Amino acid sequence: MANKKLGVNNSLGKNILTAIMSVISIIYILPVVAVVINSFKANTFVKTDTFALPDAESFVGFANFIKGMTFGNYPFAKSVLYSVVITVLSTFLILLFTSMAAWYITRRDTIVCRTIYFLCVFSMVVPFQMVMYPLSKTADRLSLNTPWTIPVIYLGFGAGLAVFMFSGFVKSIPLEIEEAAAIDGCNPPYTFFAVVLPMMKPTLISVGILEIMWVWNDYLLPYLSLDINEYKTIPIHIQYLKGSYGTVDLGATMALILLSIIPVVIFYLLCQKHIIKGVAAGAVKG
Repeated sequence: MANKKLGVNNSLGKNILTAIMSVISIIYILPVVAVVINSFKANTFVKTDTFALPDAESFVGFANFIKGMTFGNYPFAKSVLYSVVITVLSTFLILLFTSMAAWYITRRDTIVCRTIYFLCVFSMVVPFQMVMYPLSKTADRLSLNTPWTIPVIYLGFGAGLAVFMFSGFVKSIPLEIEEAAAIDGCNPPYTFFAVVLPMMKPTLISVGILEIMWVWNDYLLPYLSLDINEYKTIPIHIQYLKGSYGTVDLGATMALILLSIIPVVIFYLLCQKHIIKGVAAGAVKG
């Protein structure tokens, strides 16, 4: 009887938790729904009937998308290209260098390595606003203000979380596997790339998804570092959809926001099953 009552309480608790999470999910998805709805409505109706579905009077088809992509003298395709270049290069550098660094500092476990690890973890709690002005000046002095060099800055800011997650995963890899590779004649670089790196796949995908979502949607760092007259990423391009006297076409803005989130959403949906695996694999006691 007691077990039956306990089972009923557990079921009730799960139902309540499910209801709460469902409400939270709806709250989070409402802005996305609003973007989708308003991207097909005329600018006037976006301001007055934000959450109303498009009707015969407000529906403009793909006119907002066309206007957003052809607005001004800066091609939207160019902004997409720069966003892709920055995102791909930054994610590649973060995954490559932080995975190697995490493997080394975990296996060496010296005072220096532990200090580097804790500095990486500490960097995760430092607000970007504290360093953005010195960063902007340093980027200009070191010529890190182009789409091909700004990934170096992203590497610095993304290293904290990546090293933390990779280090946790490396601790779960049996040391005997690497010792067996060394006995077979593998040097450290070959051991890492041929043995350790393939085993990191879940964490690589998890960190990759998080970094891609961050870099692709980032506005402040490119705005401070890049010459925005020559290089505009998608968020910066959207910010400059202004007409005379600072008026903003919200319909065109919503259309470009929708175009910008579609690639990330598709990539996330394709790889979401690996996120929990990667986080769980790295959540081990060191």
